[in-house]
Amino acid sequence: LGLLLGYQYFGRSGDEQKGEFTPLLLFATSGMTLIVAAADLIVTFLALEILSLSLYVLTGLTGRRAANEAAMKYFLLGAFSSAFFLYGVAMAYGATGTTKIGAMALALTGGGETQALALLGFALLAVGFAFKVSAAPFHMWTPDVYQGAPTPVVAYMSAATKIAAFGALIRVLDVAFQALAWDWAPVVWVLAAISIVLGSILAIAQTNVKRMLAYSSIAHAGFILTGLTAPGSVGIRSALFYLVAYAAMTVGAFGTVMLVSGRGEERTRISDYRGLARTHPGAAALMTVFLLSLAGIPPTAGFIAKVNVFSAAIEAGYWELVLVGVLLSVAAAFFYLRVIVLMYMQEPEELPADAIVDEPRPASGAVLVVPAAATLLLGVFPGVIVGIIEEASVLRW
Repeated sequence: LGLLLGYQYFGRSGDEQKGEFTPLLLFATSGMTLIVAAADLIVTFLALEILSLSLYVLTGLTGRRAANEAAMKYFLLGAFSSAFFLYGVAMAYGATGTTKIGAMALALTGGGETQALALLGFALLAVGFAFKVSAAPFHMWTPDVYQGAPTPVVAYMSAATKIAAFGALIRVLDVAFQALAWDWAPVVWVLAAISIVLGSILAIAQTNVKRMLAYSSIAHAGFILTGLTAPGSVGIRSALFYLVAYAAMTVGAFGTVMLVSGRGEERTRISDYRGLARTHPGAAALMTVFLLSLAGIPPTAGFIAKVNVFSAAIEAGYWELVLVGVLLSVAAAFFYLRVIVLMYMQEPEELPADAIVDEPRPASGAVLVVPAAATLLLGVFPGVIVGIIEEASVLRW
């Protein structure tokens, strides 16, 4: 889907970077695949670097000033977070004598004086993972990178990166540091609460739709972390379902943004969506589905996903976090519904001929129809993937 979006984007803009786009995206995908499959923290670190280096270049691929600034900021902060992650690996090795995830779990089961060093290692590893998943307060790169990077790159980055990074985080939390669950659970609780609050509140003030979706991504990272506060398979199942649902709705949302934004991404203001239902009803209908799902309104996948993570947190006894999540979900519905109101209840603006919404090509239409169908299907029939997710939550090692 990311490749199809990229071909549509570079094909209409006349840029010459389509050739670099494909191998870079494949390199990033190989890194993400290796992250999830890694059974050693050193391999996880190397996979993160493969992923990160590819995304740094993809962010600045168009050569525009905004893209170059976003790529530089992403690179500098990414290198900083990688250093934290590597120091965490060193501390974990010092505490357990190994970097293999399974062996670390066995070494920490017996307790002992090395647990304090292991907790320090976990804290440093958590910084690296929090940066990758855009969890507050390590989210500072997200709005600028999402706004400046090419939209198909953002669609890929926001979905696939979260899936890969959370997959690795789940393995580290529930396997390597399972013996220290009582110690790391409050840390996850705090990260989840801060992400939900900051992401939801700051998104309300945005006037650029890509920045709004960036802060929304931060809030959704908090909701996924909410599910992980529950120990064992219950929390993992809720987080994995949320990741699948989030991937479908965020790829679709950014795909629609790409169609609306024009050749040079001039039309990314929220006000540019005025009257979209009258000028391009298909694009407006698709965007409505994705925004309703991001807001967690039934019968979409976003609603089922939030119910699952809230149920897992309640089962773990974290009522306060669920209350924060519910209240901020209501507040967040404002900025999603604001766009829908503009699309259906406002008159379209007078626009120059070269700034109108591009007519979707077959490839881009397929990219948008697939996530829209997945968003609705998972909202009505969530059992379609529940069996796969349950098996993954049990056989995570």
